[in-house]
Amino acid sequence: MTETTFQTDQDKEIEVGVKEPAKVILFNDEAHTFDEVIEQLIKALGCNYSRAEALTMQVHHTGKAVVYEGEMTRCVQVSAVLEEIALMTQIEV
Repeated sequence: MTETTFQTDQDKEIEVGVKEPAKVILFNDEAHTFDEVIEQLIKALGCNYSRAEALTMQVHHTGKAVVYEGEMTRCVQVSAVLEEIALMTQIEV
């Protein structure tokens, strides 16, 4: 678990534990084509076509899939890239 320090309005520092690794979950939708999702996964993850296609099929068949697991900062980056085309994501810790 990593600890992050936050400043509050009362100028008190509080430490918040963040469990890592965190996970990016991608949800299925009816708005995007397979090719759109595959291309965006390649962009977000830097993975090859086969990996992106396998993740896309998992999302399609199960309704959602963990597409990335790692540090929170990277999870936020991956999620942001996926959401550039309005894909639905969630980060879990």
